[in-house]
Amino acid sequence: MEKVAIISDIHGNIPALESVLADIASRQIKRIICLGDLAGKGPQSSMAIQIVQKHCEIVVRGNWDDFIPKQQESETIKWHQNQLTKIQMNDLQELPFSVEFMVSGKLVRMFHASPRSVYERIQPWDSLLRRLSMFDNTEHTENIAGNREPDVVFYGDIHNAYLENIKGKTLCNVGSVGNPLDLPQASYAILEGEFNQSKNGVFSIQLVRVPYDIEASIQIAKEMVMPELEEYILELTTGKYRGLKK
Repeated sequence: MEKVAIISDIHGNIPALESVLADIASRQIKRIICLGDLAGKGPQSSMAIQIVQKHCEIVVRGNWDDFIPKQQESETIKWHQNQLTKIQMNDLQELPFSVEFMVSGKLVRMFHASPRSVYERIQPWDSLLRRLSMFDNTEHTENIAGNREPDVVFYGDIHNAYLENIKGKTLCNVGSVGNPLDLPQASYAILEGEFNQSKNGVFSIQLVRVPYDIEASIQIAKEMVMPELEEYILELTTGKYRGLKK
């Protein structure tokens, strides 16, 4: 039996990332996969990329990873772009869309947002049809088992951790390390099973919440004079998305 930690949506929040990595290490988990959005929103994107590259064996591309390297009109995005080196910009552009492998007889697929796009947002309260579409094979997914659809899908993007079984399939959002929008604690998942094993075996998924020093994250953002600071503070302290309509 082997365990893999699955993290996502770091968003330049180093105190949160360090707390999650410490928790992973305390469980003696050696393998980590990241589901994207390393940069942006938070102040320390460059350091987040460095740390993720050091600790994660696989990193897939998120929507922020996709648009940050491109020319932007937003002054906020330009600020975040200026935190990164040209090499880091190139690294983000080269991240793969998805990854998949067998675990205890189950075909597992991981991507940032959906099998169609890093920008398509699927929430746990969306229709059954939309949630089932998360198991579709597309031109963007690896499809290592031919026409077989995945039994298990992990994703990030929505910053809202959940786990559900849908018509014999398992859908898991691992939440966000650096910008959780369900409750103000960092989130990640642990997958346990027999990796690269086509025979049915023991299989488990665990969602983990990790407290971290939110005030330290806020202080770093203040010292760096990060744009949209008040919105960032609101999200970190309350777990409420700035874009929600009142």
